Amino acid sequence: MKTLNVGIIGCGNISGIYLQNIPAYRGLTLRACADVKPEIAQAQASRHGIEALSVDQLLAREDIDLVVNLTIPSAHFGVSLAALSAGKHVFSEKPLAVDFEQGRKLVDEAEARGLLLGCAPDTFLGAGGRLARQLVDDGAVGRILSGSAFLMSHGMEHWHPDPEFFFKPGGGPILDMAPYYLSTLVNLIGPVQRVFSMSGIGFPERIVTAESPKKGQRINVETPTNVMALLEFASGAQVTFCMSWDVWKHGHPAIELYGTEGSLRVPDPNFFGGHVEMTERGGDWQPKDSSDMPLGAPNWRSPNWAPEMPSRANYRALGLADLASAVINGTPHRSTGRLALHVLEIMHSILESAATGRAMPITTMLERPAVLSDQDAAVLWQGPPQTATAA
Repeated sequence: MKTLNVGIIGCGNISGIYLQNIPAYRGLTLRACADVKPEIAQAQASRHGIEALSVDQLLAREDIDLVVNLTIPSAHFGVSLAALSAGKHVFSEKPLAVDFEQGRKLVDEAEARGLLLGCAPDTFLGAGGRLARQLVDDGAVGRILSGSAFLMSHGMEHWHPDPEFFFKPGGGPILDMAPYYLSTLVNLIGPVQRVFSMSGIGFPERIVTAESPKKGQRINVETPTNVMALLEFASGAQVTFCMSWDVWKHGHPAIELYGTEGSLRVPDPNFFGGHVEMTERGGDWQPKDSSDMPLGAPNWRSPNWAPEMPSRANYRALGLADLASAVINGTPHRSTGRLALHVLEIMHSILESAATGRAMPITTMLERPAVLSDQDAAVLWQGPPQTATAA
């Protein structure tokens, strides 16, 4: 076997970048897509020259080896379990599941069947994440003692065509955005062993302002949209962790880590490239650009930012290529279901700590993901980066 045949379930907003990037990775052949709305699947299939199927048809196809689950979070468990039960490897968008025990069941099911289960985010495998990992592993800032992580914006209703699920149970900035930050932190520091947090809802109602059929719709917010937490890692490091959709503007860097010999700024973990900044013992910040590294060059643009040129590195589907290489070549599997399960437990523990006022221990432990070398990253990407535009 030299390639895995890929079928996508869920053809919504996030599917475009996967459909564009998958053919550029070695070990992946894009075959088909499916959605509960057949017309949406057909539109994507026609755009990318693949078959449009029903979900049941796709799961029944013997020539589909890997199912990519891009459904809404509440459907992640059911779709992933059905795909595993059909004997397919699975890569799911984050979170692994809405419920922690459901996530555990998926991990156990995959292992029992000898299948690989992967999960987004895979951004920590991009050039920016790899550069930060190299600096940490080389001891450039010494032993990590503490840090901070901030995701702050005013939510999704101004750009997403159907944002209601973001503000319902299973959504919110923790389950939606924290996976990027937590996966990056675990990759750099190791597993989390305890959390303490508090939360609130700043705006009890949201109004959709994105140009879409939902424009003007009012959404009752039913999940915390502002969460402040303290993460204690097994290494002893402590990180202040703030996720909010109640902020119009702020000046915090995405992630800063403070070590015994210096400090490190890690680029936005929602993307694959960016600048890493480092300072030695209080010296000036020294930027280190990752754009010349494999999977670091800007290849994606947003009409709202810079319509004339790529502004971000967006190599989504890297985790699929990493999984395919593990199946075909026996290389390490990095963005695994076990990593996603650890992140899922952290997120639920943050929310439970906020609801109960108690510190919560984390029971799942794991080793940091294996390092992805620049050479191995370059091997995975086979085509020249094509500029993608945000959907």
